Amino acid sequence: MSKLYLLAYNSLQAFGWALSLSRIASDFISTKSFNGAYASAGDLICLLQTLAFMEVIHSAIGLVPSGVLLSFMQWGGRTHFLLAIVRQIVEVQELPSVFITFVAWSMSEVIRYFHYASTSMGICPSWLTYLRYTAFIVLYPIGVAPGEMWLMYQALPFITRRKLYANVFDHLPFSYSSFVKAVLVCYPFLWLKLYLHLFKQRQKKLGKSHKKKH
Repeated sequence: MSKLYLLAYNSLQAFGWALSLSRIASDFISTKSFNGAYASAGDLICLLQTLAFMEVIHSAIGLVPSGVLLSFMQWGGRTHFLLAIVRQIVEVQELPSVFITFVAWSMSEVIRYFHYASTSMGICPSWLTYLRYTAFIVLYPIGVAPGEMWLMYQALPFITRRKLYANVFDHLPFSYSSFVKAVLVCYPFLWLKLYLHLFKQRQKKLGKSHKKKH
């Protein structure tokens, strides 16, 4: 039953991210502009990313072997970026950094969820495993540096000017703007932790398949 559930969940996510990538590509081809990524796929990506909290639960209840903390860190970072900043500040939605982020996310998630779905059926081809543990080397830094971090930096003037989430942060010794600045400082270190973890996974998975061939 759990395998059937994981197959359904991962297939749904793979289809959703493929659809978002298709919408972004279609908009770019028709407009020759980087400005329409959020308008074409923003709502769908917000839904998919929110739904991805299920993966934290999967880890917590032992349905998958992933660590709960790493799963939550990745989900929390993306969700904060997407729902608290991009979705709330209209002025940043047409920036190239959104296009870069969404394309990097969509490509990596299509690969990741397709791999998970195939694995749950026990029919995952070796080329897909290789792609799953190799594509992140390029896609992950692109999504983080010129994507997420660049956009958060660009959003800071709007956050400061509007005193975003002041009703919440008025009760704290720092503003939301200060919080985002702190996130930007910490982001490279948190990202590096996740990035190195993926390299360890790559060595474990691809090293194992390499040994089998010999």
